[in-house]
Amino acid sequence: MSVEHYENFPVASWLCPPALRPPITAIYWFARRADDLADEGDAPAAQRLADLADYRAELQKAARGEAPGPRWAGVFTPLARQIRTHALPVALLDDLLQAFVRDVPNPRYADRPALLDYCRQSANPVGRLLLHLHGIRDPEALAQSDAICSALQLINFWQDLSVDLPRGRCYLTDEDLARHGIDTAPLPATDTPATRALVADLCAWARAMMLSGAPLVHRLPGRAGWELRGVVQGGLRILEKIDAMQHCSLTRRPTLGPADLALMTWRSLWMRRQTAPAQP
Repeated sequence: MSVEHYENFPVASWLCPPALRPPITAIYWFARRADDLADEGDAPAAQRLADLADYRAELQKAARGEAPGPRWAGVFTPLARQIRTHALPVALLDDLLQAFVRDVPNPRYADRPALLDYCRQSANPVGRLLLHLHGIRDPEALAQSDAICSALQLINFWQDLSVDLPRGRCYLTDEDLARHGIDTAPLPATDTPATRALVADLCAWARAMMLSGAPLVHRLPGRAGWELRGVVQGGLRILEKIDAMQHCSLTRRPTLGPADLALMTWRSLWMRRQTAPAQP
């Protein structure tokens, strides 16, 4: 399954227990279609918001057990089935939708708490839905899941600065920019000593958050725990790649290759019951 349009969703891979592949796949396609409505094509903002409002109405119909309309029946017919079968928390699905609504006007974020509030809707519901499917609902596990998901979202932001900024998408908070003496208008377009220091600061923030949630890998059973190890190591490896390019991610986008995947696999095998993953 492609994750080209919705990078932060852990896909129903071969590591996923077969019984959970249908609900995870249904949630994925629900999120991906909403992402397309918010971000793909050249529709004006008003049309995007109207489409997302209609999409939300279809979610509420699915939650009530009503038949979906024809436009997105391919999304909501299987999703409604999984909502019934697994008692999926509809409020978490609605949070994902609201994050896409927030994306449409390309808002700015005043500070880190404001950005984390966006992550609370855009990323954290994914982890909480997966924990729900595995029957894990205690507060410590939920907090660790939120830390991993928010960290992944932040890492994606810092990885994609060279793509997002030219499109008018800015997840660099006004407070962080001011702290590093960077003007907010116009937005930074080139790497400078100040922007490199900013990106280094932001990467350190994301890394600490990821490591705080990493012990969750030991709570998830079987294949799911191993998949989560790969997710955690993938995020940490992207941060290492940004470090290696001296934090010049305003003009270059770091990517992972086969050698990185081999390293991530090795590190996943040796993650111990401690905050920081072991290094090879």
